[in-house]
Order: sequence, then structure tokens, then C-alpha cells
Amino acid sequence: MSANDPKAIIRIARENGESHRVEPINLAERVRALRKERGWTLEQAAGQAGLARSTLSKIENGQMSPTYEALKKLADGLAISVPQLFTPPSRAQVSGRMAVTKAGEGQRHATATYEHELLAGPLTKKQMLPYRARIRARAFEEFDGWVRHDGEEFLFVLTGVIRLYSEFYEPVDLRRGDSAYYDASMGHNVISLSEEDATILWVTSLA
Repeated sequence: MSANDPKAIIRIARENGESHRVEPINLAERVRALRKERGWTLEQAAGQAGLARSTLSKIENGQMSPTYEALKKLADGLAISVPQLFTPPSRAQVSGRMAVTKAGEGQRHATATYEHELLAGPLTKKQMLPYRARIRARAFEEFDGWVRHDGEEFLFVLTGVIRLYSEFYEPVDLRRGDSAYYDASMGHNVISLSEEDATILWVTSLA
């Protein structure tokens, strides 16, 4: 792994299945899920949509392909648009996923400039990549050019003092409790100004 290791960290995450794939929508499952979200029985949902109970049952069980008119009635009954019947549920829905990483137990990736500890490693298909970093670099010249990668990035200083270099801004010094949020495709590097290695929390989007 080169000095530009944040990009490699993101590549590792994506190789571990943490990128997003759009799955085709199963209309039968989608209609059933929408009905159950509302706590409706088949009879109640059919009544709201103005459809026969048997018709709705066949739709939910994939036993018939509804006409556009039936889809329109169903969407009206559910108080949504027809396209929303074919739209994946929002990622904001509660999934019950959680990952706990105890101190010092994250997956480590060390280079001459940074030492990363990947957090929440076992959790796949994450939308964010969190990692704690020990900043070993003491000069910009220790890097092999700018670090840049896809997504947006947030850093929070945990200990020490750092200097954040960025391609389009003047360098800025940050101390414990300070933070920065920036476009990660913009060149950026971080060095430690402390006698001891500074530590920061980095969170990178994987979108």
C-alpha cells in the first residue's frame, strides 16, 4: 500500500462488498411490504384501492401481472405514485444493523505516513467508511503527491495538532476537537505538528 493509502483503504472496503448494487424490484414483495408497513389486512388494502381481495392476493403472490389501471388504483389506495411501486424502499428505513469495534481491535493498515485502524470492518455494504488514523508524517514532502479519491470526507482531531493541506485552500492547523469536511476528490494530505503522533477520526463516504 502506497503513501496514498486512504484510496487503497476505500478500494479494500469495496472489494469486501461494501459498494452498492441496485437490485431489481419484485412487485409482489413490494406491494406486500407496503401493505404491511401500514398494518393493513388484505381486505383493508383491497378496500382502500377499490380492488377485489382475490385480485390483490394474486398480485402479492405473483400470480398475475396487474394492468396499469389496477396499478393506478393500488397506488392511490396506498397514497403513493405508480413509480413508487417500483422504487426500492428508502435506505433510511430501520435495518437493525450494528457493528461494535472495541478499542484497538480494528483492522490495521500501516504506511510510512499514516497508520489506519479500520472500524466497523465486519459490516458490509456500508455507506460510510470510518477509521482512526495515527499521523506519522511530519512534512508534506513525505507524501508521493496529493491523496485524492471518490466521495466526501470528514475528519475530527482526537489528540495532538495536525496541519491539513488541500489543493485549493491554504493549509489549516487543527487541534483536539477541531474538524473539517471536504470533497475527497480534491487533493489533500495531513501531517502531525505534535511531538507525538496526532490521532484523528476519518469518515469517508462510499457513495
